[in-house]
Amino acid sequence: MKILSFRYNDVVSFGPKVKKEEAVWDVLAIQEALQVLPSFATTIVEGMTAGFEFVEQSRKLVEAAQNSENPEQFKYAFTDIEWLAPIPRTTKNIICVGKNYQDHAKEMGAESAPENLMIFTKAPTSIAADGQTISAHAEVTSALDYEGELAVVIGKKGKNIPTKLAYDYVFGYTIANDITARDLQEKHKQFFLGKSLDGACPMGPYLVTKDEIPNPHSLSIVTKVNDEIRQNGSTKDMIFTIEEIISEISRLVTLEPGDVILTGTPAGVGKGMNPPTYLASGDVVKVSIEGIGTLVNRFE
Repeated sequence: MKILSFRYNDVVSFGPKVKKEEAVWDVLAIQEALQVLPSFATTIVEGMTAGFEFVEQSRKLVEAAQNSENPEQFKYAFTDIEWLAPIPRTTKNIICVGKNYQDHAKEMGAESAPENLMIFTKAPTSIAADGQTISAHAEVTSALDYEGELAVVIGKKGKNIPTKLAYDYVFGYTIANDITARDLQEKHKQFFLGKSLDGACPMGPYLVTKDEIPNPHSLSIVTKVNDEIRQNGSTKDMIFTIEEIISEISRLVTLEPGDVILTGTPAGVGKGMNPPTYLASGDVVKVSIEGIGTLVNRFE
């Protein structure tokens, strides 16, 4: 199931994409009007705590709408909604893995691949949506960079998760662009400020449930800037697998429903070009991941 979060008539909601249509079902409106279920989640994060039952409940709501007298009242065209990030606001910082592709580690100046996970975070206020125009932040940086990444969304609380059980804690996947101010990153000698500018973590367009992506380590990742291909990689080239990432993080930090983990970026970022080529006002960045879709943002 492809799920999206959106705002319609100033009301925030969520629901699955309508099959074969550029539209979304408003499951909250369906439940309110038809009272299909004894109870239903009011937020997408609340729903994820129910695991696959949440997906089944959403399907029951869509079926009820389709069988109602006026199905059209419960679905909205994409052109009529304001897209939000699939998880509009995480409860903790977005967790990110650095230098998880060997070619990217090399272009960033590393002599060898990291032996241990490199973890940093981005502030929840950096979250942006598909289609949202993002500030180029020219007043504070002249080295704004892109990083297309596969993002893992956690669906179940866990601590000390064994590697072999890690996928039990995954709800689904989305696309993220780990926007980075390279000069601020260097100035402050750590990642947080340079990674957390407003709008520096666009995500979307969809949250795709894990059953639709049986092998997340065989997905192509392509990032374009103004339709020029800059990154063309595959998740098969991750140094640390998703299972290893989840297991290691959970040894030290309790993972919770709605937590988002960015799994690293392949080679081709602006800093790695000769000469380095950073984002400027007017640039449009598109990150496409097989099985999920394309995340598009303009910078001004």
